[in-house]
Amino acid sequence: MNANRTSLGALIEKWLGAGASTPKRIIRLRDSGRHNVCVEVKVARMAGEASLFFFRHEDGSWQVFPPSQVACR
Repeated sequence: MNANRTSLGALIEKWLGAGASTPKRIIRLRDSGRHNVCVEVKVARMAGEASLFFFRHEDGSWQVFPPSQVACR
């Protein structure tokens, strides 16, 4: 197991702030041909809605950058 493995919840807290009371909508996107997973997290901000994308890597970690050769649709 990768010691640097980051959970999705921990990564969302890192980017949005721990205990953020911002409403969130989470959408899971999967490339059915390759079993790659991408999660879109939508947040409401004063200036409007914003989206963050998180990608699951082969080692099980979640990152804000996609694994090589992966497209999120």
